[in-house]
Amino acid sequence: MFIPDPAALDARGCAPSLPAIAVHQVCHYFGANRVLNNVNVDVPKGTIIALLGPSGCGKSTLLKLLAGLLHPSSGEIRFGETRVAAARFSLPPEKRSLGMAFQDYALWPHMSVFQNVAFPLQMRGVRGTEQRDRVMTTLERVGLANFSTRRPAELSGGQQQRVALARAIVAEPDILLFDEPLSNLDRDLRESLCEEMATLLRQLGTTAVYVTHDPHEAHALAHCIARMENGSITRIDPIESSRFVPFVV
Repeated sequence: MFIPDPAALDARGCAPSLPAIAVHQVCHYFGANRVLNNVNVDVPKGTIIALLGPSGCGKSTLLKLLAGLLHPSSGEIRFGETRVAAARFSLPPEKRSLGMAFQDYALWPHMSVFQNVAFPLQMRGVRGTEQRDRVMTTLERVGLANFSTRRPAELSGGQQQRVALARAIVAEPDILLFDEPLSNLDRDLRESLCEEMATLLRQLGTTAVYVTHDPHEAHALAHCIARMENGSITRIDPIESSRFVPFVV
C-alpha cells in the first residue's frame, strides 16, 4: 500500500520514487504463531501515519521491527535507500536515525531532565555549548525549559511524557516512532498533550509512525491511518484536512 504525498510530487505530477519507510512482504513469527502476515506499506517523507487496531493485531510488533528491536522472519524494510532489516539481517537501532517515545516514558530516574534529553546527543558525540543550546531549545519547544534540573520523579505524568518527546526529537532524527505514548495519562491530559504533539510534529515535518488503539488520537495526530487486524494492514485511510489533501489517481 502506497500513501501518496502531494507536497512531494515532482514537476510531472508523479509520486516520489523512494519512500521514507518501505515495508515489503514482512512476516513475523513468535514460535509457531504468526503475528504479522505479509505487511506492505510505503510511507512518504514527512508523513505521520497512525497504526490503529485492537490489542494483539500486530501494530506494536511492526513498530519494534521498524525500531530494530526485532527482526522480520521474512520480507524487507528500507528507510529511503538503506536496507535496515530482512530475514537474518537487522541494522542496529542506533544506526537507523530514529527517535522513539514509549508508553512507560523510559526515563532514567537518576538523571535530570537536561541529562535525559541530552543523551541522544552524547551518543552522537555532541558536547559543550552545542549540546546545551540544542537541549534547551528542545525543552523550550515542549514547555519544559524551566524544569531542566529536575529529576523525573519530581514531574507529573504529562511532564515526563514531554521529556520523552524532547529526547526523541533533540537529535533531529529522520524517523520518529511512538508506541502508545499517551495511554498512561488521564483523558483530559491525554487530549491536550495530543493536540500539542500534533502541532509539534507538523512543525518538525519528520516522518513518524504512531501506534495507538484510540481512533481519536489517530485522527488528531496523523495524516493517514493504517488499520490493522490479525497481523495485516487491511486499509489505509487519509485524513482530510487543510494540511493534507490525498493525491487521487
